[in-house]
Amino acid sequence: MLEGIVRESIGKKGTKALRRDGYLIANIYGKGLENINAAFKENEYIRTVRNKETLAFPVSINGKEMQVVVQSYESHPVTGKLLHVDLMIAQPGVVTHFMVPVEAVGEAIGLKNKGLVNISKRRLRVKAAIESLPKAIVIDVTDLDVGDAKLIRDIDVPENVKFTDSDRVSVLSIIKAK
Repeated sequence: MLEGIVRESIGKKGTKALRRDGYLIANIYGKGLENINAAFKENEYIRTVRNKETLAFPVSINGKEMQVVVQSYESHPVTGKLLHVDLMIAQPGVVTHFMVPVEAVGEAIGLKNKGLVNISKRRLRVKAAIESLPKAIVIDVTDLDVGDAKLIRDIDVPENVKFTDSDRVSVLSIIKAK
């Protein structure tokens, strides 16, 4: 479980001191709940997020345990180092927006015809409760040839999940290799 601390100071001076000590600044929020200004050890946070089994993962702030989902993050434009992360508390039964990763499975026909699989939307925005949220949206690409594409309307929607992007948005396509 990822352990964090509550930030006493939310000003620039306190934030710089925490970052210098190896902490990642985080805001934790939820519908109808009070915001928590927290900080996590950066290496522990990255290790936890990379090794998580589902979209939600457990964190502990001053002994209080909760399940959270990464909503957004900010990284340094030059170094790529994480600067800030927004975490939303995964409340059971509350329907809200989540970003679910897209996973392509199978070997496309277009790969044999000198094509490449191009995933244009790595994450899709869905509206659902945390209980019915899939770990990933799996798209089978075995029957796609060069020039073919999968749109949001072509994807099977899991039960109690609704896509919030337009149904004509392209998720992945097979493009001609250059």
